Amino acid sequence: MINKILFKHIDNSALVVFRMFLGALIALECFGAIATGWIKRTLIEPQFTFNFIGFEWLQPLPGSWMYVYYVVMGILGLFIMLGYKYRLSMLSFTVLWAGTYLMQKSSYNNHYYFLMILSAVMTVMPAHRYASVDVKQNSRLMRRSMPNWCRLFFFLQLFILYTYASIAKMYPDWMDLTVPELLMKSKQNYLLVGDFLQYKFVHYFIAYGGIVFDGLIIPLLLWKPTRKIAFFASIFFHLFNSFIFQVGIFPYLSLAFAVFFFDPKTIQTLFLKHKPFYSESLIKTPQNALLFKTIFALYFAVQVLLPLRHYTIEDSVLWTEEGHRLSWRMMLRTRAATTSFRVIDKSNNKVIPVNLNDYLTRKQIRSVSTKPDFMWQFSQRLKSIYSEKGIDIEVRVRSFVSINGKPKKRFIDPEVDLANEKWNHLKHHDWILPSNQDENN
Repeated sequence: MINKILFKHIDNSALVVFRMFLGALIALECFGAIATGWIKRTLIEPQFTFNFIGFEWLQPLPGSWMYVYYVVMGILGLFIMLGYKYRLSMLSFTVLWAGTYLMQKSSYNNHYYFLMILSAVMTVMPAHRYASVDVKQNSRLMRRSMPNWCRLFFFLQLFILYTYASIAKMYPDWMDLTVPELLMKSKQNYLLVGDFLQYKFVHYFIAYGGIVFDGLIIPLLLWKPTRKIAFFASIFFHLFNSFIFQVGIFPYLSLAFAVFFFDPKTIQTLFLKHKPFYSESLIKTPQNALLFKTIFALYFAVQVLLPLRHYTIEDSVLWTEEGHRLSWRMMLRTRAATTSFRVIDKSNNKVIPVNLNDYLTRKQIRSVSTKPDFMWQFSQRLKSIYSEKGIDIEVRVRSFVSINGKPKKRFIDPEVDLANEKWNHLKHHDWILPSNQDENN
């Protein structure tokens, strides 16, 4: 039964078309990052980047080489679209994208994480077996079918992503419109629609429409009677997100996934009119079927469990941020803070002034002021800088944080030396003070 579900061959039109969409969107993302100045602001202007903890060795290339880095990724996107040296192009892009993702998190986005894992899986998919340069150069590669697991992967991955996104919104500050109102208030200066976005009914639509859409869109796309309605709703939802929140290629990538939900004959008729349709029902079980099924099951076990890890960590993830990333928690909260760093020379207890502007960009300062891992990393950075000068220091942080516009509370224990604390990915850090303390404690 499992072999039939995973290894039954079906028409591969959807995968072939998706490869073209994915490659084009990758190219737009990479060349767009250059054109909009994102690379300059995020990877070139900073003295250093805040990487994912454990990847400190990953830093941007010096000078203007990050432009070259992104040009290479953009060209790889075009190669993927055309199906040229597909597996090598897809693997190369995955490695490079993972590098740029892990080397900085000031511009953290769930969508960047999604593109990383999607690209890794696409590397092993037979997406180049039709309408590709690879097939033109070697006709023996040509296939009209693919194993059903290729389509099943997208169903399961998208269901997990959207379901967790829906569940995460089901908390008081979202459902009483506090967060949608704050999000829309920041868009008040938008031409033509800025004032419209301030209406209460728009906030209700965003709050409850977001929960319903995320929770139901995959089942509705899977069920044929509601598929077209769900697709048109998806177009509106994702174009709204693209215009209002400016989240890069993700809205269009989400629309591209629709090719897997419609009948393969429809996709073949629309996009690959000269392709013979595959209508057989052969089950081709590979020799390494057991290994494949094990990896497939483990991958999705991680995808299900990873977003739940914050439940095992003390206090609320909205307050501590511990377990927030890699969990499909999208646009759920706003954070504001008043934060200062106090460097103390251990040899004479002299306080050394720290001006954040001397070390960080404005975007980095916003993260260092509000997020504990950034605070810890910056403390380690200060320790390293002063250690090179032969000065042994302590770093103490005075921070008051506001979540979703609420009154500020003390966030970090000011008596703890963050420069000499260890970081633990799966445990609560006691120097993050509890969320249930008195206001302005």
